[in-house]
Amino acid sequence: MGSHASIKDILEAYRHGLVSLDEAEKRVMGLTIETVRDIAQLDIGRDIRCGIPEIILAEGKNPKDLVSIALQCTKTQGRCIISRVQKEHVDAIHEALKDKELSILDIESAGIIILSDGSQPLHHRGTVGILCAGTADIRVAEEARIVASEMGCSVKKAYDVGVAGIHRLFSALKEMTDADVFVVVAGREGTLPAIVAGIIDKPVIGVPVSTGYGYMGKGEAALASMLQSCSILAVVNIDAGVIAGAFAARIAKMVANYD
Repeated sequence: MGSHASIKDILEAYRHGLVSLDEAEKRVMGLTIETVRDIAQLDIGRDIRCGIPEIILAEGKNPKDLVSIALQCTKTQGRCIISRVQKEHVDAIHEALKDKELSILDIESAGIIILSDGSQPLHHRGTVGILCAGTADIRVAEEARIVASEMGCSVKKAYDVGVAGIHRLFSALKEMTDADVFVVVAGREGTLPAIVAGIIDKPVIGVPVSTGYGYMGKGEAALASMLQSCSILAVVNIDAGVIAGAFAARIAKMVANYD
């Protein structure tokens, strides 16, 4: 029983003697911790507690340690999302899984790997719309898309619809009228989220991207622009596609449940 099990699944497992009363209580409360040697403590109850799965950040991790963490995460959750992977992480994971019955989904466009024992994400109602300004912003937009999808939301996307050719935006928005929330990704001067927030009646999450050069380059101008927006929007940190995708999925699921 993975950590993404519903409360009903947990109670059924307890009824059939598959878990103890204490274990069932911990799982319902989302307090389960899984220790990986002396290097990590996996918060596998986060999905039940917060509605967000444990997501493993590969950046800065030794490939061998990452493999140990990822395998334990997959064993307990059924699926494991690994973000910000580099080539050495990808190679180590593929090598470690050669003799294991786990599937590997390598989403190079997002810098994400998903391991699975065959389990699938639980589908929820709720739709997230994702827009990005330029082709250079796609990697961050894809991070948001994958995370929102893994959290069970439907996702609609339109890329390269930035303000340099703003007429591209309007046809894209027409295809997303049923979205409950929008993630809008932009680098350079970061104008697109403020424009979108000023013309639609849905929540907008702005994501500045570390594109751009010179004065206030590498996402700083985009971040400042979004923070100073006259339109009403929320803003996450530079390149924080995972955070934006998870936040958007929480909003979309809440809206869908309210309806």
